[in-house]
Amino acid sequence: MLLSHGGEPLPATESVARWTMEQVLSLAPDDASRKAGNKLAAAGHWSGTGFDASGAVWGLCKGSGSKPYQTVVDTTGPAYTCSCPSRKFPCKHALGLLLLRASGDGSVPQGEPADWAAQWLTARRGRAEAKQAKQEAAGSGEAAPGPADNAAARKRAERRAERVTAGALELEQRLTDLLRGGLATADRTGYALWEETAARMVDAQAPGLAGRVRELGAIPGSGPGWPVRLLEECGLLHLLDTAWLGRERLPDPLAATVRTRVGLPVSAEGPPVRDHWLVLAQYDTPDGRLTTRRIWLYGRESGRTALLLSFGAMGRAPELALPVGVTIDAELTPYPGGGLRADLGRQFAPPAAAPGILVPDTPPPGGSTAAALAAYGEALRGDPWLDAWPVILRDVIPVPSEGGWQLADAEGASALPLSSAALSRPGLWKLVALSGGGPVTVFGELGHRGFDPFAAWDTGGTEGGDGSGSGFGSGSGSAEVTDGAVRLI
Repeated sequence: MLLSHGGEPLPATESVARWTMEQVLSLAPDDASRKAGNKLAAAGHWSGTGFDASGAVWGLCKGSGSKPYQTVVDTTGPAYTCSCPSRKFPCKHALGLLLLRASGDGSVPQGEPADWAAQWLTARRGRAEAKQAKQEAAGSGEAAPGPADNAAARKRAERRAERVTAGALELEQRLTDLLRGGLATADRTGYALWEETAARMVDAQAPGLAGRVRELGAIPGSGPGWPVRLLEECGLLHLLDTAWLGRERLPDPLAATVRTRVGLPVSAEGPPVRDHWLVLAQYDTPDGRLTTRRIWLYGRESGRTALLLSFGAMGRAPELALPVGVTIDAELTPYPGGGLRADLGRQFAPPAAAPGILVPDTPPPGGSTAAALAAYGEALRGDPWLDAWPVILRDVIPVPSEGGWQLADAEGASALPLSSAALSRPGLWKLVALSGGGPVTVFGELGHRGFDPFAAWDTGGTEGGDGSGSGFGSGSGSAEVTDGAVRLI
């Protein structure tokens, strides 16, 4: 069921906006899918295509077999299905179909869904309605867990906390032995010792500790200065251990952060925040066992920045995907602690550019590089294990520096170096071309490795942000935003 901005069903005559090619490509799980989707974005590969006002797109794609692949996309989710054997979401056929629709050349006409497409759409939207009804019932207190359920859950949590405590104590002893033997000899023991230690943390039901131990194991012999980096990471791991062991004495937000960093499951429980959320960036981080998708959102009215996380098992892309640059009218429920993570809740309208609501060519408000550093430092006070923090830089110019690039304030007062990861991506040259030596507004993540840009706006001398840094983190200011950003990743 499609919902309007007021929560009522959308009229059947209200057509969901067509996505741009750039927005479609932002959904691709990897470069290979992006290239394959581009190859399939030609009418010759397709038959029986169509779209309707509800946001459904469907078509039959020629494959290697005798039967064509049946591909359906519900852009209100978005959600995808295809009869191909691919385990990627969206697959190359879904991307090719959406790119063909985005071209607007008439190859995908408006009409009624084919029977095979209508069957999937009806079932999917029925499940969505049932899930929404269940969430509303839970919110109203219906079917609340009884005292016995609460007691059992409390006992399970206590048993797990005891295991994590035992694991933290064991890890402290291993860190002590490492320092006593000298960090300079850590590269002689090999990776097996680190993996065995990480396995012990998994047994202790502390996957967060296990992950940080594996990261430690990759540092010895990783290049000049690795003992210094190893000592820094050992210090952070020791800090996390001691924070867990003394969690009863910590303020509630910091204690919640520690539980999350250790790896205990937490639920989104804050009051829902409804806003028009602009999708700023989406990218995946695989670690061999799991693929983590991060989606950054900016609230037009609240001025808040939020992070959605979605996970996919090895070999499968995460299912949640939102086109970069669209705006969704939805509720987000924040997680406890000082972070920005939230869950996507009820959506009141399909993801769309929302013409008529947003002021064109006006990016979110940002601030100077000095303000960004201050925001990152403040965030580290609440979460010392934070790798990066989302910031919006206003009126910065990409300039070459010794061994790399940096973003300098237009007045030349200060600058932030770009991370090595950013230097290796083609998005750097998009940013340089967009700037042309003039000021731009850039969204990205700032961490101890430098600044990683994800999206940029050519603002030149336009007015639109107050330059006070209200776009950093969860400020209280508001701004008009647009889907006119250049996607850098």
